[in-house]
Amino acid sequence: MVNAVDFYKHELDVADNFASKALDRLRRDEIPPVPQNFEVWYVYYANVNPKLRDDINDLLLSQDKLTEQDCQDLYEKYLNYGHDRETFQKAGDQINTTLQDVSGLLQNVKSTTGQFTGVLKETTDRINTAQNPDDVQALLNIITQETNRMVAYNEELETRLDQSYSVMNELKRDMERIRREAITDGLTGLANRKAFDEQINRLSREAQKDGLTFSLIMIDIDHFKAFNDTYGHQTGDQVLRLVAMTLVNEVKGQDMAARYGGEEFVIILPGTNIEAARFVAENLRKAVEKKEVINRSNGENLGQITVSIGVAQFYTKESADDCVHRADKALYQSKEKGRNCVSIAKTPHEEDMGS
Repeated sequence: MVNAVDFYKHELDVADNFASKALDRLRRDEIPPVPQNFEVWYVYYANVNPKLRDDINDLLLSQDKLTEQDCQDLYEKYLNYGHDRETFQKAGDQINTTLQDVSGLLQNVKSTTGQFTGVLKETTDRINTAQNPDDVQALLNIITQETNRMVAYNEELETRLDQSYSVMNELKRDMERIRREAITDGLTGLANRKAFDEQINRLSREAQKDGLTFSLIMIDIDHFKAFNDTYGHQTGDQVLRLVAMTLVNEVKGQDMAARYGGEEFVIILPGTNIEAARFVAENLRKAVEKKEVINRSNGENLGQITVSIGVAQFYTKESADDCVHRADKALYQSKEKGRNCVSIAKTPHEEDMGS
């Protein structure tokens, strides 16, 4: 990962130029100039993150301007690593502190137990040579006192270990929450682009190693931009969540549904060939087609949602990116055919032959 500081090593006049361009863009597109949105456009104009720049250019080919949601998606995908790093650093420091505390407790246990053992041994030896009952009673009192002291110490130790255990459990929960947040799309609750990239790269490596396959479904909401512009971003977000919920209800087992970006979604189907994937895609299309959007403020029926879908099967001689590219091309074939339909991607061989 590129260090955040490296993004911004520019002379004052150069940095001022990038900043001015970023602010002008935000004002022109009517996007709030909050730090995250500003950073996306600053990095774009500074051209220090080629993948972010390519994603923005691709978006601008299909729409006049980026939305605030687009900026949020790009920020989460490419730039929001500082918060996680800081949180993990704090958690790591707390873990080290807790482990040092436990280590100290264990050293104390060793020392205290050694002392107690020594007292018991010495007192036992003296009992064996005691001359009268009073001497025996005095030695027994010493044993009782030392035993009580050891019991009290053990109780204190148990309390402190319980506290350390609670701290470690809390840290474990925090780390798991951070991990989930890092791979979850905040709007839809689906896996995010980062989680998708990790999963498809992992599956492609396994497929190339073991000769297995998987299929990929790419989904785009039809006329989403027009819908969003007509009814507003809140209703647009409602549509995104409705489609996401439909995907969750239809996808089962090891299959992964993710938000790819904007109004695009992807589904990975491990161990699934193209015909089975086509069947799943058709069921998804029909399930979405049945949904209608209701304006929550006045109950108005805003109409039907439809999606265009592209499906590709992974082949072991291609890369994960190649498979995504073929599925994306099939998706646009569905758009060209009139939308609300499923298209099957050409195989890599057909792509090479130009058929």
